[in-house]
Amino acid sequence: MKQLVSSDSHLEKPIGFSRACRIGNLIAVAGTAPIKNAETVFPNDVYSQTKYCLELSIKAIEEAGATSADVIRTRIMLTDISLWEEAARAHGELFSDIRPACTFVEVKGFIDPTWLVETEMDAVAP
Repeated sequence: MKQLVSSDSHLEKPIGFSRACRIGNLIAVAGTAPIKNAETVFPNDVYSQTKYCLELSIKAIEEAGATSADVIRTRIMLTDISLWEEAARAHGELFSDIRPACTFVEVKGFIDPTWLVETEMDAVAP
């Protein structure tokens, strides 16, 4: 059985995606951007944008029946890789004891140029 977790993203319906999808005990969280009410949050602050995105993803995982302790992989995509330490600080505050597999990559850009980061997350529910 497939369980979909929706968000308040204004992009969800026109693109046709869910914040997260659970099949069995596997939960995949879609690319999560730093937006709230169709506006970018924390402009020019990669640390705060990263933390916000990760917290949104954790919320989706919780709605799908798991916890942050069940996260097995995170992906941090940055438009400026020189800011990786700020993004890593946010990641470490949430995952230093959980230690999922994690990848940081630089990308050319996102749908909205004010987004400095997008995150993805996978978990295995108990």
